[in-house]
Amino acid sequence: MNHITAVSTVAVPVTDQDRAVAFYVDTLGFDLRMDAPLLQLGGRWIVVAPPGSSTALALAPAGDDTPAGGDTGIRFGTSDAAAAHAALTEQGVEAGDLLSWPGVPPMFTFRDPDGNVLYLVEG
Repeated sequence: MNHITAVSTVAVPVTDQDRAVAFYVDTLGFDLRMDAPLLQLGGRWIVVAPPGSSTALALAPAGDDTPAGGDTGIRFGTSDAAAAHAALTEQGVEAGDLLSWPGVPPMFTFRDPDGNVLYLVEG
């Protein structure tokens, strides 16, 4: 029997939670859903998400076992990858080339302030 019904939250390790909130909320336009002290993690439990999304990100304090700056494998969706690429690069976000291959949706990588690699895919 399958008791798992959804992916609710994916953790992204960050070294500065305030800087991460500013990036995800102010630059990417995510909603701040929760910001509560969590001393067990040495910081706060912060949850952000694209407006209307059922899946969220937890901006968790980085540590020895969970260092910041890696490839998260997280792929966000967009209706227009080219416009999103232009908007993010205009805001100074480090973004890779816009990839557009036959039969594959346009996409690109970008990095948050900790160097975590994220993906934006049209579709």
